[in-house]
Amino acid sequence: MDIEIKKSIKPVNYYKAINFMEVRLQQILEKKKKNLIWSLEHNEIFTGGTCYSDDQIIDKSIEIIKSNRGGKITCHGPGQLVFYFVLDLRNKKDIRKLITTIEKTVIDTLLTYNINTFADKDNIGIWYKNKKEVKKVAAIGLKIKKWIAYHGFSINIENNLEQYKKIIPCGIFDKGVTNLKMILDQDYTRLHEKIIKNFILNLQS
Repeated sequence: MDIEIKKSIKPVNYYKAINFMEVRLQQILEKKKKNLIWSLEHNEIFTGGTCYSDDQIIDKSIEIIKSNRGGKITCHGPGQLVFYFVLDLRNKKDIRKLITTIEKTVIDTLLTYNINTFADKDNIGIWYKNKKEVKKVAAIGLKIKKWIAYHGFSINIENNLEQYKKIIPCGIFDKGVTNLKMILDQDYTRLHEKIIKNFILNLQS
């Protein structure tokens, strides 16, 4: 799989990011551009996927950006690493395998930091369990159009967890949200490159 790697240093406007991916999707359909993996951060925003509802909003004063990705309501912001992609699945047509690949990438990479996480077939994302508490550390949200997959996944590194108190994250009432710094305070500078490397390897396997 021929993939372009793109990294943005400054926070990227959410609408511009989605528009960029939708343009790339069309270019891939027309065989004019490569597949894409793009890492970035957003400024603080709340987005609602195709399955979210108003009862998942606790603080009614916040603005919700409606997104065409799957899933419910979530928060983006500084300290959260977002991995967007535009990937051609027309040869394999296997969405479940793509989700499993994302899960394996995040779980295996975090294990190199001595952090044990797991996937949950009933609640999409990557989870961390401390005693009896289960909290989400990475979210996944996809959109498939003509067998091109886009949107992606995000990992909480040291983002503001207070923002999640304004919503029911991902519509899940009985679980929380955490970040890597809360789990284990260490250097995550190279996390970005490790995720990219492992994601590409797993996509090709």
